[in-house]
Amino acid sequence: MKGDLLQDVKDRLTVEEVVADYVELKRAGRNMKGLSPFNPEKTPSFVVSPEKQIWHDFSSARGGSMFDFVMEMEGVGFREALELLARKAGLDVSEYRRGGSGGGEKHKKRLLEALSQAAKFYQAQLLHNRSALDYAIKKRGFNQDSIKNFVIGYSPRSGSATTEYLKGKGFTPKELQDSGISIERRGRQIDMFRGRVQIPLMDTQGQVIGFTARSIHPDDTGPKYINTPQTGVYDKSRHVYGFSQAKDAIRRAGFAVVTEGNLDVVTSHQVGVKNVVATAGTAMTLHHLKTIGRMSSDIRLSFDADRAGLAATERAIELAQQTDVQISVITIPEGKDPDELIREDLEAWNTAIASNEYALDWLYNRYKDLLDITSARGKKEFTDILLGTISGLKDEVEKDHYLRQLGRDTDTSYEAMLKKLQIHHSKPAKKRLKKPKVDTAQAPPKDERLIIEDNLLGLMVISPITRRVLQTADQRLSLTNETKQALYTFLLENPQSTIDDTDPPKELQEYKDYVKLISFSAEQQYVKFDSNKRLREANDLANKLIKTTKKHNREDLIQQLRQAEDNGNSELAADIMGKIDLLNKKPKQ
Repeated sequence: MKGDLLQDVKDRLTVEEVVADYVELKRAGRNMKGLSPFNPEKTPSFVVSPEKQIWHDFSSARGGSMFDFVMEMEGVGFREALELLARKAGLDVSEYRRGGSGGGEKHKKRLLEALSQAAKFYQAQLLHNRSALDYAIKKRGFNQDSIKNFVIGYSPRSGSATTEYLKGKGFTPKELQDSGISIERRGRQIDMFRGRVQIPLMDTQGQVIGFTARSIHPDDTGPKYINTPQTGVYDKSRHVYGFSQAKDAIRRAGFAVVTEGNLDVVTSHQVGVKNVVATAGTAMTLHHLKTIGRMSSDIRLSFDADRAGLAATERAIELAQQTDVQISVITIPEGKDPDELIREDLEAWNTAIASNEYALDWLYNRYKDLLDITSARGKKEFTDILLGTISGLKDEVEKDHYLRQLGRDTDTSYEAMLKKLQIHHSKPAKKRLKKPKVDTAQAPPKDERLIIEDNLLGLMVISPITRRVLQTADQRLSLTNETKQALYTFLLENPQSTIDDTDPPKELQEYKDYVKLISFSAEQQYVKFDSNKRLREANDLANKLIKTTKKHNREDLIQQLRQAEDNGNSELAADIMGKIDLLNKKPKQ
């Protein structure tokens, strides 16, 4: 078995050559610069340090190692980024796995090769079949670029044409069966897909991992769609159709649109709306949300508004609470699906996307329209359904909003709603809904407080004189996580210590990567500042941080106060008021 894959990748690759696959870099002194891949800009704000082997994007406050960059750009986790970079470095990941046999990895590689060859074979067959071409071009309206980009093809109607072709390429019967390309019937191996338009399913890197096959012949008595079964490379619960083609557009638009149909995605991409993906029908899973959520936390669903669509939306909302995504719903004009609307009226499709509605509001209004909430039975059903969702809200103000709205719409007292809500809370089987985090398009991933903390700490690392601010601050700073607090404490206790970010003191070794990143960022931002200007900047940042922290604390206390007042707990309310008064007091001069 070989040694450390992570270290071997670092030894073979540099951050600048990895980034250069995505961003055009130009030398700028000791560093390299380019346009941000995360936000549109005319002046380069993306900086790479070959010396420190890190990058920083000042337009979005993102930064890190080559692995962080690939995770951001490809929408993958660390393990997938490591494997991707290992392949780029010419390393065989299978040799690093436990036992070093690599048999499973080699078999997986063979399956992917077979699927890739099958996709090319199917695409070549499309050009020679008039029915398939008519379906793709005339009925679906796909142009040459769409057919090429999504590798749309056609599987011959003969029983084993694909199987025989791939056997001729050296693939074994087992490899073809394990990849889902062929099946065994009465002791004979035949094609899984016959006489159908083939839509390749690809992983996040664009490798073919399976197919959706659509019937096109009138005499075909089978189901309209047939999909690749679960295989060693294809997992329906994890696959997001069109993700490899859409991820860059999702990142730039700041949101993702999710449709039910794969071909809806192709149609939308063809007209220039490329931040669109699909799941298998409406069966969204946690893996789907996490994959899409790596590109943007704003996910907009374009599902049918029928009962199935309602159930799917409820399920997506529930799953979203285990992630940081916000779910909203796109309403399509009655009687149309996205594919039809896109081909008829692109402006209407863009308008529908822009008019998305927060999922809980959409759900509320849909059930309100479907049920007779003037009758006792309708009121019971309406409140049963909605309170199941409301009961899980963590934000007390939002929960209170929906409770009062529910009471008004059903002509029921707030007290009765509150009592029924408590019953829902007592049901252990009911999963709770957390309030989704709101994220706007093009917003940087860090809020103002986090950026201020990074800038202040980075400035104090590279310029010890600025640590005077810590001695004169009117109160001890409270930072948002353990890493920052540990660095802050060290700086407070060691005001004159010089910190080498490549080999920091033993107290900071655990936080070495963070120290390196913020010091690099500070060096770029404050390179032209003299000592006095750096000191003034540190003082301004510290004051901003104190004010921002107070604002966050005050908002939390006000929310607690409202809850205490609603519950009639006057003693707790008085205690919270005292804390708010203390926050509002100005420090002594």
